[in-house]
Amino acid sequence: MSENTDRIGEATARIVELEAELEASGTTTRAEAELARAKVLLHEWVDSVVAVVATPGVGRAVLIHDNGTESRIASPDLPFRLAVPVTFGDGEG
Repeated sequence: MSENTDRIGEATARIVELEAELEASGTTTRAEAELARAKVLLHEWVDSVVAVVATPGVGRAVLIHDNGTESRIASPDLPFRLAVPVTFGDGEG
């Protein structure tokens, strides 16, 4: 658990530093109550999705929301999770 805790701390610090270089401020929370609030908001946001475009080759997923807006997510694993696995038939004839 400690290794994951360290990795999470390092990742959040790195992201805040990168945003500061772009002159954009970011906020970080790991507090239980604030994290629970963020998860509720994220669930509501995800529930508004009416279409998904997953592009594993470029590490991107685009969510289309019910109001017509798009959310683009760069991720090394999310597009692979969303993509439909390729099948080559059942092997018969």
